[in-house]
Amino acid sequence: MRIISYNVNGIRAAMKKGFVDWLKTDPADVICIQETKAERDNVNHALFAELGYKDYWFSAKKRGYSGVAVLTKVAPDHVQYGHGYAQSDEEGRVIQLDFGDIRLINAYFPSGTSGDERQGYKYQWLEEMSSYLEGLKATNTKLILCGDYNIAHGEIDIHDPKGNKKSSGFLPEEREWMSAFFARGWVDTLRQFDSSPGRYTWWSQRFPSVRLQNKGWRIDYINVTEPLKASLKAVDIYPDVKHSDHCPVYLEFDI
Repeated sequence: MRIISYNVNGIRAAMKKGFVDWLKTDPADVICIQETKAERDNVNHALFAELGYKDYWFSAKKRGYSGVAVLTKVAPDHVQYGHGYAQSDEEGRVIQLDFGDIRLINAYFPSGTSGDERQGYKYQWLEEMSSYLEGLKATNTKLILCGDYNIAHGEIDIHDPKGNKKSSGFLPEEREWMSAFFARGWVDTLRQFDSSPGRYTWWSQRFPSVRLQNKGWRIDYINVTEPLKASLKAVDIYPDVKHSDHCPVYLEFDI
């Protein structure tokens, strides 16, 4: 199975920039999208069906905000919308699909860049997600968590660690959450294959030159639980795919 995780920063905007043409190249069997900023009925989803994708959406109640979706050529056995936490589900942050005994969780983690209130909610959300994932692992050990985590874990994952040590997305508490997450049996799939610096997935739009200079952050991940580690075949990041301020992350594994 080939999976892509991609924060499109607005699915309608991405479609105007060639997103559907990119889908025609068959980049993956399952495309997990974050920050759709749309509801299914507001998008020409027939274009996805023409390419063989079924599409599942979990949008925020607030129009034009947040939202996740999954396009898949492999029919899921079950789809779950949300994960049971009221504010997160109102913001359309989690959608889950079961493929046999594998649970795929597509999540759009909150950002804290707009101020203390949202940073506080980000910490709340992280704790809620930790509890939820531990509960899932009690009944299903084969989990995949992909999405925009809005956290750069290590200094290798950000172009200017010293200059961003007080920036949301690279705060000590956030990085500690990531370390604890990996310590609980999750695998950073990229680092299983590639230990090199400069593998970023997001670049600020405030200064267009930063993407050209690759002054980015790695905040998008596809991570798996330990029982899936031996099944991993390939991982990659596609910085040359430019429908968004993020780029796609790729994972291939044997089912």
